[in-house]
Amino acid sequence: MKGKKILTAAVIVFCILIFAAMVKAYLDGKFESVETLQEYIRGFGIFAPIVLIVIQAIQVIFPILPGFLGCAVGAVLFGSAGGFWCNYIGISAGSIIAFLLAKKYGIKLVEKLFPRDQYEKYSGWAGKSRSYVAFLFLGMALPLFPDDFFCYFSGLTKMRAEKFAAIIVLGKPWCILAYSLAFAAI
Repeated sequence: MKGKKILTAAVIVFCILIFAAMVKAYLDGKFESVETLQEYIRGFGIFAPIVLIVIQAIQVIFPILPGFLGCAVGAVLFGSAGGFWCNYIGISAGSIIAFLLAKKYGIKLVEKLFPRDQYEKYSGWAGKSRSYVAFLFLGMALPLFPDDFFCYFSGLTKMRAEKFAAIIVLGKPWCILAYSLAFAAI
């Protein structure tokens, strides 16, 4: 039991340090453009892919950055295949974490991150609709879908975490692959 508490504390401290580093980088202008983010990530050397994965996960959990920015950086720095995998892992992890946070903390958390009218627009329909799962899957597969919001929103529905994870794992790669191929060609 004591070991579990120490591990939990260590994970929390690690997450706080990562978050603080990302906030500092954001405030220092490292996320202003593809070029500045690329330069920032490249500065981590062999750890650059891990940094991109973490940034992509965080940009879903704290939706202040557009996800395509990291997709562009990944494709340019690591090629279409390397960029795809870094982005896919990070965005998928962040999406599942956002879903679980909404499951645990509910509507109060979602209201702090997104406008209430955005939630109200979908809440009545999603609760009654049999097509919500198909809608979510297609949305995750398509570019420009408000993914971050729907990750949190889905956590407020009766959807089980396993079903949501399957939707992310099977639906998300198509959009990320399209971004990776497009940005690698530039």
